[in-house]
Amino acid sequence: MSFDSNLSKIKPKLRTTGNISGNFGKAKVKAGSSLNEIGLSDKDVIHVTKRSDYINRMVTLFYKTEDDKMRRFAYNELHRLHAI
Repeated sequence: MSFDSNLSKIKPKLRTTGNISGNFGKAKVKAGSSLNEIGLSDKDVIHVTKRSDYINRMVTLFYKTEDDKMRRFAYNELHRLHAI
């Protein structure tokens, strides 16, 4: 009994062409965070809102808005800042 098969004739091919995979089907990207430019600015003067002013803005927002998402955001911010 003789088996003539093409399987023995298939040469393994090194993967030197085609897309780089290994990222679950997405194209591979360079390592590193896209947030590494946070804090860089070309401004000469940067004004940071005072904590008390921000709290006052959140309180005003909480009482004036009729949007539930905005009210929830203001409430969570006030809790995060330990203002209430």
